[in-house]
Formats: sequence, structure tokens, C-alpha cells
Amino acid sequence: MTKQNYIEHLKKNFFLAYPVMLSQLGHMMVNVADSVMVGQLGALPLAGASLANVIFHLLLMFGIGVSYAVTPLVAAADGANDKKKSGELLKHALLINTITGIILFIIISLGSRGLYYLNQPQDVVDMALPYLNIVTLSMIPLMLFQTFRQFAEGLSYTKQAMIIVIGSNLINVVLNYIFIYGKLGMEPMGLNGAGWASFIARIILAIWIAVYIYMGHNFKPYRPGFAIGRYSKMMLRKLLSLGLPAGFQFIFEVGAFGFAVIMIGWIGTEALAAHQIAINLAAISYMMASGLSAAATVRVGNQLGQKDIPSLRAAAFTIYGMVVVFMAACATVFITGRYFLPSLYIDDADVIQTASTLLIIAGFFQISDGVQVVSLGALRGLADVKIPTALTFIAYWVLALPLGYYLGFKMEMGAEGVWYGLLIGLSIVAVVMFWRFNFLTKRLAATGQIIKS
Repeated sequence: MTKQNYIEHLKKNFFLAYPVMLSQLGHMMVNVADSVMVGQLGALPLAGASLANVIFHLLLMFGIGVSYAVTPLVAAADGANDKKKSGELLKHALLINTITGIILFIIISLGSRGLYYLNQPQDVVDMALPYLNIVTLSMIPLMLFQTFRQFAEGLSYTKQAMIIVIGSNLINVVLNYIFIYGKLGMEPMGLNGAGWASFIARIILAIWIAVYIYMGHNFKPYRPGFAIGRYSKMMLRKLLSLGLPAGFQFIFEVGAFGFAVIMIGWIGTEALAAHQIAINLAAISYMMASGLSAAATVRVGNQLGQKDIPSLRAAAFTIYGMVVVFMAACATVFITGRYFLPSLYIDDADVIQTASTLLIIAGFFQISDGVQVVSLGALRGLADVKIPTALTFIAYWVLALPLGYYLGFKMEMGAEGVWYGLLIGLSIVAVVMFWRFNFLTKRLAATGQIIKS
């Protein structure tokens, strides 16, 4: 592979990835806007938002993982120029993801009062519950949006979702201002206002992208994907065989960070508010890196469909280089801005001090976080999901969380100790997943066969 080939891959990866990165950033900016605007009300509403978002985003990320199944399959079909199959994949993905959204909505609605049994501060739970019940309404429109978005990304159309996400986010910020603080004659709704703003913005998000995909000239060959009925059990099984393990990957990773919130809640409201700030900032870089992960899924799946394994490896390793550079820059921002960034969220010296310490740890795990998320995306492109899911569970739930508990409570390091445990878990996942992708693609180049997980 010549230098020129790598430059070409770099260009393709960049133009494919940057709209997804901005789109992911746009999704995170909904949470950032909510946190910043709610943070002006004090530490208690911010802690309530943190606790509620743990539950909502844990199950939402499972749904997003399920929706990811359509991308590598559409990318491979597109590489083979099979438009009929791509349209069928859209139809089946819409069914699966709609049902998934309904199930997740029911789970949260029925189980939300379980927050009272997590040994959290009573006033934080009282603040979190109404907000959680409101944002849960947006689960189904988000899953519909994800279906169309992942389908479009599988066809290498990434700019449109970016534009739609940015537009809906602007609507969310405006509605936040009106609902939270009580503008235009409305009563101030506080944290609940942020929930209603997000719900309305996400309905607009789903309708906008559905209309675009249905009416768009480039998507005309795939319009049969909107049809209902005549489903294939084989295609449903294929989507579920990829989507469910990917969903559990997110459950294990996001759930680990979510359980870290529960542990930090045992320390107190100020520690929980500081964690919310630090994890909110770290999630921005993670979600943008997941844009590169999405590009890895598409490029690997597309090259696999074309049976061009040297280009597959070159495309993937170029993305690895891109994510290392990007996450190193994010680490620098977190460490140098560790006092300034939390001050954007809240005016509380104790919370800012704790958050600044957590941001140093976040800086150290940036590269590991980037490498592991790109590795998972590249492995999804190979349709390799089951073993990575098991490895993710071991790294976080067998190693990272017990170690975080030991450091945080037995060694009395507090929130800082919990975060050191997460740092170690992320580093282990990054090394193991990178090794697995390299091993599988070398074997594929040599034998033409992938070890099925």
C-alpha cells in the first residue's frame, strides 16, 4: 500500500466521518445544553439530571446498538451494488427498531421508581423522577431517527443527518430557554422544562429525517423500504444477530459508567454534580470519536463487500490514526481547561474543584476511549460482535467497576478512585479490541475467512 493510497483513504475517511462526528456532537449538545442551562439553577437539579440520564441513556444506548446492525449490512450490500437488499434491510430495521423503542419505553416507565432503592439522596431522586418520565417519551422517535440515520450512513450519506441534528438542536436550545426559565408568558418549569424541550425537538428530528429519506432523489431506489408486511425471518434474524450483541456492548460500557454514577451518588450531591460535569464533557469527545467509529463500520463493510482486504485494513488503520490525534487534542483541552470548563456549568467552588480532578483522569483515558470505540466499529463492519461483547463485559464489570469500588471506598479515594477504575477498564478494552481487529483481518487476508464469533 503506497503513501498515496493512504492519503486517499484519509480523504475518504474524513469526508465520511466529519458529518457523523458533527452529528454526534449535535446529539451531545442536547445534553450539554440541558446540563449548562439546568446547572444555572444549582447543584441539586444538575444532580437530578445526572441520575435520570443514567437510566435513560443506558437503555437508549442499547437501542442505538441494536440500530447499528443495519449500517454494516447496508454498506456491504452497497459495495456489491445490491439496491434491492438495501431497501429490504431498511424495512426490516424499521420494524425491529420501532419495537425496540416501545419495549425500552415500557421498561423505563415501569421501573423508574426503582431509583428510590439505589441509596441516592432523597431530594435528588425526587428531582430526577419527573424529568426521567418526560424524556422517556422521546425513546420511540429517537429509535426511528436512528434507523434512517444508520441506513443513510451505510450508503455513505452522512451530511444530511448532520444538518438535521444541528437544526433540531437549535430548536431544543430555544425551547430550553422558554420552558426552563419561563419565557414568553410561560411558568418556569426548571429541570422538567428541559425534558419537554428535548422531547419536542426529538419528534421534529424523527419526522424531518423520515421525510428526507422518503422524498430524497438519491434514496428513490430504496423507497420500498417504507412498505409494511412480507417480512423475512432470515433477515430479521440477521439484523438481530448483529444488533443485540452491539446493544449489549453499549449496555456493558454505558452501564459501567452509569453504575459509577450510582456509586458516586453514595458520596453525596456535590460529588454527583461534579461527575455529571466531567462525564458530560468526556461524552462529547467519545461521541465525536464514535463518528470515526461509524466511518470505520462503513468503510470496512464496504470494502468487505468488494472483497478488497488490503484496502479494508488500510482504511481502518487510517481511522485509528485519526482518532488518536483527535483524542490527544481532546485530552489536552480537558487537562488545560479543567477549571474553566466546569465553571461553564455551575458556580460552586467545591463542585468545580472535584470536577477538575476528574477531568485530569478523563484526559488520560481519551486515547484508550477513542481506540476502543473505533475498534468496535471496525469489528461491526466485519460482522464480529459476540466475542467483543463478552470482552467488554469482562473489562468493565469484572475488572473496572470492582477496582473502582475498591479504590473509591476501601482506599477512600472517593469519586477519583471510581474514575481510576474506569480508566483501567477502558485501557484494557482498547488493547484487546485493537488486537482482535488486527488478528481477524490478517487471517482474512491470508485465508479469505473470518473466525465467526
